[in-house]
This record gives sequence, C-alpha cells and structure tokens, in this order.
Amino acid sequence: MARIVMKFGGTSMAGTERIRRVARIVQRQQAAGHEVAVVVSAMAGETDRLVNFCREADPLYDPAEYDVVVASGEQVTSGLLAMHLQALGCKARSWLGWQVPIKTDDAHAKARIEDIDAEALMASMASGEIAVIPGFQGVSPAGRVTTLGRGGSDTSAVAVAAAVKADRCDIYTDVDGVYTTDPRIVAKARKLKNVTYEEMLELASVGSKVLQTRSVSLAMKEGVRVQVLSSFIDDDAPAADTIPGTMIVSDEELEGLDMERQLITGIAADKNEAKITLTRIADRPGAVAAIFGPLAAANINVDMIIQNIAKDRGETDVTFTVPIADLARTQALLEERKDTIGYYRLLANSKVAKISVVGVGMRSHAGVAATMFRSLADRGINIQAITTSEIKVSVLIDEDETELAVRVLHTAYEMDGE
Repeated sequence: MARIVMKFGGTSMAGTERIRRVARIVQRQQAAGHEVAVVVSAMAGETDRLVNFCREADPLYDPAEYDVVVASGEQVTSGLLAMHLQALGCKARSWLGWQVPIKTDDAHAKARIEDIDAEALMASMASGEIAVIPGFQGVSPAGRVTTLGRGGSDTSAVAVAAAVKADRCDIYTDVDGVYTTDPRIVAKARKLKNVTYEEMLELASVGSKVLQTRSVSLAMKEGVRVQVLSSFIDDDAPAADTIPGTMIVSDEELEGLDMERQLITGIAADKNEAKITLTRIADRPGAVAAIFGPLAAANINVDMIIQNIAKDRGETDVTFTVPIADLARTQALLEERKDTIGYYRLLANSKVAKISVVGVGMRSHAGVAATMFRSLADRGINIQAITTSEIKVSVLIDEDETELAVRVLHTAYEMDGE
C-alpha cells in the first residue's frame, strides 16, 4: 500500500463529465489499497474569468480581496469532486486551505508556502477517507485567504505530498508524460520514462510547459517523487502506477533505474523572449551595472547576456534577453537612463526564439555544444546569442526557424523514435 497525492489540472476538471472521470480514476487508486489525497485546480478558464471580475471592480484592486475571489474556483472543484466520489460510494471530504491548514506568508496573489500542519489530514487518509484539497490557496498569518500565483496548484500538490510523506505525487495533465521535445513539432519525439529534478527544472525554465518551475524546485528540495500522467484515458484504464507516464526523481535514483542513460534528455523551444542590444557603451567599470541594476530593481529577469569585445575607441555593445511581456517596460527604463548608461542606440527584437538542449550527460561528455552549433550551421540557422549551464546549452535564433532548429537538433542527438 502506498500513500499517494494526485493532482488534476484545469482541463481535467472542466465540467461535470470530466470531474466524474477524475472521480473514477481516484476511486481506482483507493480500491487498489492506497491512501489518497487529491489536489485540484479550478475549471479551465475559470481563474481568468474571476480575474477579469476583479479588474472590472477596481483596476487597482486590493490583493487580499483579489485572493478571496480567485481562490473560489478551486473551492468549487474540490467540493464537486468530493460529491462525485461520495456518489461512487467513496468516503471523501474537501479540505480548504485554511482547514488543513496550508500556512503561507502574507504576500497576497504570490504567496509562498511556509508550513503545512498535516496531522489531521494524515489521520483522515489513514481512516480510508479521500482528502480533496483546492490547489493554489493557503492562509496568511493574519488568517486571510492567500493564493500562490498562477500555476500554483502544482506547487500545492508537491507541498502536500511532502507534508504527508507521500510515496509519490501523481500530476495528471493533458499530456501523458515528458517528451524529448514537443510532439507537435517533432512527430518522432519519444516519451521519457525517467527524468531528474535538475533536468526537469531546466526544461521547465526554458519553455517546457508540462510542470511549473516552482513545483519542480520544491520537489527537488523535499525529495518528492513526481509522476506525470494523462487524465484523458479510457474508463477501463489500469491504475496510475501501471500507466507509462514519466517519473521525476533524484539523480541518484535515476542512476539505479537506467544504466545506459542518453546524453541529451530533451530539447525545448521558447518564443517568449525578446532581445535588446545597447550600442557603443563606454568600456569602463560600472557600465554594465548601470544597465542591469535598474532592471533588477524593477523585478525584470534577464536571461542571456553578451558583451562584445571592446572596440578601438573604448566602446562595446551589450546584448541581453528579457521576457517578451517585459519588453516595453525594459525599453522605457533604459530610455529614461540613456544619459546615465551612456549608450548610442537601443535595438529591440521580439521575433526571436530560445532553443535549449538539456541533459545531465553533458557533465561527463564533451562536444555537446559543438554538435549543436555545427548542426544549426549546416542548415543555415544563425545563432544570435549563447548561454550555458552545467546541464544546458541555449541559443537564440530567428523565431521563423524555431521548428526547423528543433527537428534538426532532435535528429543530430539521435533522439528520434519510431
């Protein structure tokens, strides 16, 4: 018997028939003898609807009242799922964030979980009761409802799994696992049986939409084994632990599971970055700090950074990328400080894409970057910027060449399946 936390996203909870399907999946897990807790998201599109209500009420809304409104979406689905489980003959009840309690800080709309008092929850699960918990929400030190920020239900599920010492956290999505790349781009993309926390963290940060980065980071910190599965399965499908999803585990556990690991785990593409170049900046101490200091103060995340070799006249060009949503704000900040920074021109380009290859095998193998650069060059794809980590190499290219680049690299690293 295992203790399992199951999490279902918005598409899985979108309407009565899908919630009924989810209830049957949960029922099968309990029938197999497992202790079960379920974390649910709001119905697909519901949170956006609630956010719009807040904006219509007051564009400068109170974040604490905003949380009261948007947290209601998950409250609805948790109650409905508990009802459907009861209709199937299961013992089930809903636990709102303040009832568990899931204790957070008081940063409304972007709260962080500080502690979960899971004693009552574990007793309930041990008695054979299915606990249904709304994701995305908690309670502040002042006793107010808080929310964790968009996509926070994945984080809720991992945090609950850590608190109840679950054997694993099953996250059900509209995809049936983690693939070597987006199957919509590469038909021969393969589903991965196992991925390390580090690899999943890198893939999530560079464009893979399977899991939220924050939830992977928490799973890695707490040592929670996470399995990615699809909830869109036939009614007579087997139990979750027999469905071939993707297990996200520690590097040490993966070494025991897979002796012949592939060099590259996955390839991700992200079109949500914009490139900015500042020309003819004085090549002197503090010049770069004058650029990135104000951006950091404005909470604008900078990714790739390239500083060209200084020219004869003691000037250099600096290129970097920011989230495309922050492009206008970044331009405005830099133009305000043009005299302080001392650049000649600001050039912006939102028609770029970041292509990343990820794999822990890079630590012990040379030539990964060379293969990437050579393969792209052979197809005439120009690289505009490069950044690396211990297990990742990312390049910036023209947005129109995204799909071609992904296919070329998938083949170059011999990742194509049947």
